[in-house]
Amino acid sequence: MSSWFKRKDKGIQTPTDEKKDVPKGLWYKTPSGKIVDTDELKDNYYVSPEDGYHVRIGSAEYFEILFDNNEFTEFDKDMVSKDPLNFTDTKKYTERLKEAYAKTKLNDAVRTAVGKSLGKDLVIASMDFAFIGGSMGSVVGEKIARAIDYSIKNKIPFLMISKSGGARMQEASFSLMQLVKTSAKLAQLADANIPYISLCTDPTTGGTTASYAMLGDINIAEPDALIGFAGPRVVKDTTGKDLPEGFQRSEFVLEHGFLDKIIERKHLKKQINLYIDLIENIPVRK
Repeated sequence: MSSWFKRKDKGIQTPTDEKKDVPKGLWYKTPSGKIVDTDELKDNYYVSPEDGYHVRIGSAEYFEILFDNNEFTEFDKDMVSKDPLNFTDTKKYTERLKEAYAKTKLNDAVRTAVGKSLGKDLVIASMDFAFIGGSMGSVVGEKIARAIDYSIKNKIPFLMISKSGGARMQEASFSLMQLVKTSAKLAQLADANIPYISLCTDPTTGGTTASYAMLGDINIAEPDALIGFAGPRVVKDTTGKDLPEGFQRSEFVLEHGFLDKIIERKHLKKQINLYIDLIENIPVRK
């Protein structure tokens, strides 16, 4: 049998030993089944033009979207987690960290930086869900605290982009301490009359929601983001009741008064800067 593949209607003649598989990552399939070219997806802020689905992205993509010309100075980029409790469940915490480093090329679940956004200085702390589920450990809390200190010292607005499964169990109480530390730092930021915008993305859950994610001067979210303390399955199992449609999605949270606005990703940069201008122009009560 000839090794030539022939399609008469198209006039294609390709030897089978020269045919190539489609490279992985060339297409993206949304939960609704829409197929999107990955280049088109990137050009559309990683949002499917077919159904508006906001693909989960990390700090690299948010920095590119929000900082002018993707130019910024990163803080504390070499800070890494330790294993103070010598924690082991199915594997050692140190092994989980090594795997996360290798998989993500990140040093922990948050990156912090300062740069220009629409020509104005802005400090951004952006979480990365790919690093151990965006869990909040001592490094996450410390980097956020230091970024807030920088905002206070230099009188620069602060933006927090949350994407997390909650506290990091491998650090136990060390992780829970970060809720208090970051909340206290945000109180200092407020005392200094410096704007704080909190952006909740999918998912924002657990201790993250119980601390800095919901403490913004203005709290915003991307469409259809999961936002809550305990997840829907846990709530349903605990209460034994069926949950309302869309429970804990950003639209539900907005309707119940815990968010100020839902903003599509392509409008984030402009809208965040408008909010900062608004907050900075509000008269301060002495």
